[in-house]
Amino acid sequence: MKRWMVIVIAWLYPAVCLHAARGSTGDITVDAKGERGFTSIQTALNSIPAGKTERTTIFIRNGLYNEKVFIHRSHLVIVGETRDSTRIVFAELRENWNRDHQGSDSGAAVVNIDTGVTDVTLANLTIYNNYGSLYGAFNKHQFALYGKGTRIILLRCTIVSDGGDALSLWNRRDGMYYHENCNFEGWVDYVCPRGWCYVSDSRFFGHNKPSASIWHDGSTDKRQKFVIVNSFFDGVSGFPLGRNHLDAQFYLIGCRFSPNMADRPFLRPPSSPRPWKWGDRHYFYDCHRDGGDYEWFRDNLSSAGDAPKPEEITPRWAFDGQWDPESEIPQVLPMAFHPRPVNFSKNIPAGGVRLSWRPARNTTGHEVYIGTSDSLVLAGNTRDPEFFADTLKPRTTYFWRVDETTDQGVVRGDLWSFTTMGDKE
Repeated sequence: MKRWMVIVIAWLYPAVCLHAARGSTGDITVDAKGERGFTSIQTALNSIPAGKTERTTIFIRNGLYNEKVFIHRSHLVIVGETRDSTRIVFAELRENWNRDHQGSDSGAAVVNIDTGVTDVTLANLTIYNNYGSLYGAFNKHQFALYGKGTRIILLRCTIVSDGGDALSLWNRRDGMYYHENCNFEGWVDYVCPRGWCYVSDSRFFGHNKPSASIWHDGSTDKRQKFVIVNSFFDGVSGFPLGRNHLDAQFYLIGCRFSPNMADRPFLRPPSSPRPWKWGDRHYFYDCHRDGGDYEWFRDNLSSAGDAPKPEEITPRWAFDGQWDPESEIPQVLPMAFHPRPVNFSKNIPAGGVRLSWRPARNTTGHEVYIGTSDSLVLAGNTRDPEFFADTLKPRTTYFWRVDETTDQGVVRGDLWSFTTMGDKE
């Protein structure tokens, strides 16, 4: 081959690869098998121009991505093909990273979000720090996701660590985080936000005896809060729910606890640097433990500072009007999501309810299934992401799902539920 041809091909090669990695809409594809696009997530992230303000979407095909990921760009969506089969796995012990990087936590996680980054969504994937499994060092601090950005959204993600502090979003000044339909698992304080955080329809599993599952730092601003709605907590026998070393504010609304949960209220550990200047702020409403409730999580929402009603506890309320994440959730999942009424809702009128959801990407229609058990029947088809369910029985739990019609076939949706109220309620 002539020398000038080699030079031209070498000059064109990066542009050709980038074109192959991007779809017609400008999105980027990552494929571990190398069949299309980039083979690593970090290479795909590095291809995004600095200063880009339009949202960039990176689609990750199923596969094992054994890499440490650094997110330095804002206005970004990273979405996996399948939650359980799109896996970002890396082994990192926090103390090892600190030792080698002058005590800094920046980079100590599997996925790391840089300071100053804003508006990042991670969806439909698993992030796992497996240091403990590889080296037998369970319970030590091992970040799966760490960062000091803000307006971070997790949708249908699984965040797991073989140690503590699995999900550590630590922008204590103005950090705001929204998580929906996620699975969290780890050891001590495995979900531990600083700032503002709202979690709904999620599942927690703790190996954290005798420490805690959840932790919060709300010491920078008295308004900062950690809100958890319609979620389920489980763990090893005797796992405690929560604690906070610094001032914090917890709201648990409509949550359910397994029989394994210890009879231990939130506490201020002996290692706390100072007393809580704003007092004990741990609020519960309609929370129940399978096998019997404990006195310390009885309803006390009316004792909160502004005595909010349960229906007022929305994400917009949680973020004190600074952010309304549900108005800007990107339509990127392959299935219907974000149901309304919210999953596990109660006191739905028996006369009927308007069901709605966020459509899947590339959907052309919706099949709505409803029933009173896991065996559902087709209730109707619609082109709009809403459906009115009528002639409901009082005091009955209904299950429903939405299957999305796409050019590639029908995508089965998740199972949701709601419970109707009595005739005279």
